[in-house]
Amino acid sequence: MNRENRSFRGRHAFRSVERANATDPGCGLARALSKLGYCSRSQAWELIQSGRVRLNGVLMRDPEHRVRLTQDRIEVDGRAVRASEKTYLMLNKPRGLVTTASDERGRETVFACLANAGLPPVVPVGRLDQASEGLLLFTNDSQWAAGITDPRAKMQKIYHVQVNQVLPPATLRQIEIGRQCDGDWLRVDSAVVIRAGTRNCWLEMKLSEGRNRHLRRLLAESGLEVLRLIRVTIGGLELGDLEKGSWRHLTAAEVRGLAKSVAG
Repeated sequence: MNRENRSFRGRHAFRSVERANATDPGCGLARALSKLGYCSRSQAWELIQSGRVRLNGVLMRDPEHRVRLTQDRIEVDGRAVRASEKTYLMLNKPRGLVTTASDERGRETVFACLANAGLPPVVPVGRLDQASEGLLLFTNDSQWAAGITDPRAKMQKIYHVQVNQVLPPATLRQIEIGRQCDGDWLRVDSAVVIRAGTRNCWLEMKLSEGRNRHLRRLLAESGLEVLRLIRVTIGGLELGDLEKGSWRHLTAAEVRGLAKSVAG
């Protein structure tokens, strides 16, 4: 090969690298594992810092080390990590399960409902506390999940909540206006009675923002005890008649619908 041809091929290879770099600007190693659908970013930090991850054959303990997904080889416990097929599912979470992959206190987690299902690694999208029930999403698409949980998206959720009193309209109005709770101003978009007995009632509560234990704290500040709390809707996605403890894949239309709600 003459010098001119070598020079041409060298320039061509350099431009190819430039194009690859432009389309793959890179990200931190922990985020890369999350983007590939292998695990959550927090789980990736633990894997990396415990010495279980190699990058291009080299042991790597820095979760923020820059990598390029189109060029670099990532291994966990000696096995190459490749992008998983995007998975989106919903679970009707039973009461008593914690929304985490593992619990330091040994409590049963929501992943007990997904055991032996042959799913790729997925993580919960948002949370439901241990005593709460209902619609909980899972995915390995970190970008989709981030959009849904971003507070700026104001993704509306609907809850059916049983409380220990029958509420007059004035109390419902105060709940909608909001109350100061431990330094946070907590309110809901709307609160209406959907069913009432002699000693308790069910409320339908719509919420477009969510702080930790938002509804329980707000209702407690109003002197109410929550007997049951069930999330029935996220965006336009409804829990429907999915049995408690059961899960199903989202349809392509449902996945697009939630993404569109975020974009809108």
